[in-house]
Amino acid sequence: MNRQPRRNFTAEFKVQAVARLSEPGVTQASVARELGVSASQLKGWRLELAAAGSAEAIRRQRAEGAELADLRLENRRLKEEVEVMRKASAFFAQWAAKQ
Repeated sequence: MNRQPRRNFTAEFKVQAVARLSEPGVTQASVARELGVSASQLKGWRLELAAAGSAEAIRRQRAEGAELADLRLENRRLKEEVEVMRKASAFFAQWAAKQ
């Protein structure tokens, strides 16, 4: 019994194969037959890319949330600094007026 060697496909090939599925009038079976892969393998690639896309979106959303939290913290600190400077300015203005 001769087994065929396992074929490895590049990520670019998989992306292009899945992109072909979005063309009008193209079926999963026809694309799979054209590329010489099974329909289930093509479906797996489609699901894999969809999951990677949603995982990337979640990762991006978390990064933006962390950045927003950092910016809010910095904004609060800067407001406190401005308030301290305003009070110091008022204090020294009164002190200079007494002189």
